[in-house]
Amino acid sequence: MLTMKDIIRDGHPTLREKAKDVTLPLSEEDRNTLLAMREFLINSQDDEIATKYGLRSGVGLAAPQINISKKMIAVYLPDDGNGKSYDLMLVNPKIMSHSIQEAYLPTGEGCLSVDENIPGLVHRKNRITVKATDIDGKEVKLRLKGYPAVVVQHEIDHINGIMFYDHIDPNNPLQPHNDAVEV
Repeated sequence: MLTMKDIIRDGHPTLREKAKDVTLPLSEEDRNTLLAMREFLINSQDDEIATKYGLRSGVGLAAPQINISKKMIAVYLPDDGNGKSYDLMLVNPKIMSHSIQEAYLPTGEGCLSVDENIPGLVHRKNRITVKATDIDGKEVKLRLKGYPAVVVQHEIDHINGIMFYDHIDPNNPLQPHNDAVEV
């Protein structure tokens, strides 16, 4: 079981590397890594388990955050606020298209690899289409909007060596862009 001690923190060089493509079909090791990442997210959202093991709550995790420089992400969103749930384990995810309209979380973003609170709005695309391979080796195409789109973009940034705070405008950190929507 993954715990907070398995998650590398800001400043670790792996977090700034561009992760490597994952060879398909998935090896047993890569499958197990994805399953462990998903399990961490589920456990982190369970108050009892999270308290017992000192887990910070998370909705997404990328393999580089556990010091594995491979293009694998897990997202576990039992409720996106609109009655939809997302349980994703994606390999080699790639954003194929996106909206012009931007979205942001009004409270800013957090990250399991960043211990301090970094104030500022992170503008991302409100709608994205992602192509990836799932844990069973099937090609998937996902159309995401709002909060789930923001979460997936945050994780895809991790596999590209980008941290959420790289998107914060240092001159106007709390200023929403024109036409950007709050999610």
